[in-house]
Amino acid sequence: MSTVAATSGRHRSAGPAGDGPLAGAGLLLRAMARRERFRVPAWALLLAGLTAYIAVAVPAVYSEPGALEARGWIMREPAAALLAGPGFGLEHYTVPVMLANEMLGLTIVAVAVMSLQLVVRHTRAEEEAGRTELLRAAPVGRAAPAASGVVLLTGANALIGATMAAALAGLGFGLADSIAYGAALAAGGMVFGAVAAVTAQLTESARTAAGTAGAVLLAAYVLRGLGDAQQAGGGPLSWASPIGWLQQSRVYVELRWWPLLLTLGLAVVLLAAAHALSVRRDLGAGLLPARRGRTRATVFGRTLPGLALRGERWRILWWLVAVSVLAVLCGALAEAVVEEFRVQPDLLRLLGEEGGQDLVRQTMALFLKFFAMAVAVYAGTAAHALRADEDAGRTELLLAGAVRRPSVQAAPLVLSVLASGVLLLAAGAGLGAGAASVLGPGAATEMAAAALAYWPLAACWTAAALLLHALSRSGLWLWVPLGTAMLVGLYGPLMDLPPAVLDAEPFGAMGVDGFGTAGTAVLGAGVVAVVLAAAALAAFRRRDVPAELGGTR
Repeated sequence: MSTVAATSGRHRSAGPAGDGPLAGAGLLLRAMARRERFRVPAWALLLAGLTAYIAVAVPAVYSEPGALEARGWIMREPAAALLAGPGFGLEHYTVPVMLANEMLGLTIVAVAVMSLQLVVRHTRAEEEAGRTELLRAAPVGRAAPAASGVVLLTGANALIGATMAAALAGLGFGLADSIAYGAALAAGGMVFGAVAAVTAQLTESARTAAGTAGAVLLAAYVLRGLGDAQQAGGGPLSWASPIGWLQQSRVYVELRWWPLLLTLGLAVVLLAAAHALSVRRDLGAGLLPARRGRTRATVFGRTLPGLALRGERWRILWWLVAVSVLAVLCGALAEAVVEEFRVQPDLLRLLGEEGGQDLVRQTMALFLKFFAMAVAVYAGTAAHALRADEDAGRTELLLAGAVRRPSVQAAPLVLSVLASGVLLLAAGAGLGAGAASVLGPGAATEMAAAALAYWPLAACWTAAALLLHALSRSGLWLWVPLGTAMLVGLYGPLMDLPPAVLDAEPFGAMGVDGFGTAGTAVLGAGVVAVVLAAAALAAFRRRDVPAELGGTR
């Protein structure tokens, strides 16, 4: 965090030296909030805007009498409950009830990811970079950084919850239920932010702390899903997860406040535990001993690709597990979704024209496009490790030895491209395995091959992320075109956009329709990926490390 400069230049405003454990907390909080001034509001507006758009678009699509009730029948499927939630109010399936059943749990996961990253970024990552030690040398109390982080976490989740509640209430939904919907998001963010605060005390690495908190989040979602799939309205396993608690608030159906209070109570307990653990460890250390490494690295481990794989292996593994499981579940829902398409003809516009004769294959191709978008999000984070290495000074150490600049950027480039291909194969095989009862035993192989049509496109997003890193060390601008492409790809046919706009959307241009592909588009994406990758390597040679554009090495 950029609090060191702020503290050193204006430390007098923090209060007199030795003024208690919270001395300087106000100044630290302002510095943290300044660092998050764009990121947190962007999360709030994105989540609220997407939810509001769905709430407005659904009535236009499901205009036929009984259409929403037909969608509610899908939520009775165990696979749908595993993906979304326990299913309340399915007998009278309105738009607000649909949001509570199908959107609330997934949005809680998104807010939880934001919260755990925020906590790790301002706690363990600061210690790992040595900035917390510098702060402690200033008139800053021992508890000030942690207290400021808790206040920031609370404020960020309050902003997200309030923005969501205002958006839903502005659409005319019930005020009390809209407030509860936003409060559920805030409570979920607080719980998993508190989980990250605990894992930050246990481990020495920011990456390990974030990964461990993410594993807890995944386990909570899986437990909730298994409980909801086991029994209508949620089974015992649903109550083993804070996400399950929040969905048991039954927003827009039969509002109950006590699950929200229970979740907030858990957050308070976890934050208290994090504080108790923090006073029992040395600065920069973790309570759990670090695992002893090898005495000598393997031959592959002494190479840049091996080093890149070692740093990213757990993130790739979690992505692979999540994509595989979700793909199998979506494939199992194929037949139920096809029935919904038949009941509601307007939805066939998602498939193009009239949907074709083989609705099952068309539906699976649509699912495959959704997973290709998810893999594109993974590909867009290709520069994350490079940025972290530059911030920690590791890139400078590498370049001080016999390592060439192109090799530093080529290793994560190749790793991300290969990992994207593996994720696409897993998505295609999972969808085919889930729909094997409808499409036949060879569906997994056929869909895995079709998924590879998106591989050059994923490589484009990887190369674009690395090019932006080489030019500015910031990848924020990548998410504007990627988000636009995903929005048009998901909802363009329903928004009656001009054909030229729909044709320019890259995911649809791959032509994976009925498992066929547009060879020209695939080849063109491959050429663009090569050009962007070459530009990224050339731009990285022209700037200083870690400065922006500068001299050459």
